[in-house]
Amino acid sequence: MLTCEAVLAEATYLTRQTPGARVALIEMVGEGFISIGMQLSDDHSATLALVRRYTNVPMSLADACLVRLAELNPQSPVLTLDSDFSVYRKNGRQVIDMLCRA
Repeated sequence: MLTCEAVLAEATYLTRQTPGARVALIEMVGEGFISIGMQLSDDHSATLALVRRYTNVPMSLADACLVRLAELNPQSPVLTLDSDFSVYRKNGRQVIDMLCRA
């Protein structure tokens, strides 16, 4: 599974009440089950363009990184419970394939 550090930070925050969740997420990175698929420093321009495009939503940094990852990995669906992904588009107008919807 590919993700970015912003998503991991958000996931550890959202699971803060679940014992062991933060440790498990970090362990999954260490074990290679989860890989960091982009560096914001490398993709800052494209990520910023997404945040600017979706100011009406508003798009979080984690969401922008996932949309960017979807652009960089066109055959990979996004695993999310965030309903905003039904609004977001990759590469301008392409629907993002999702595994889950809220």
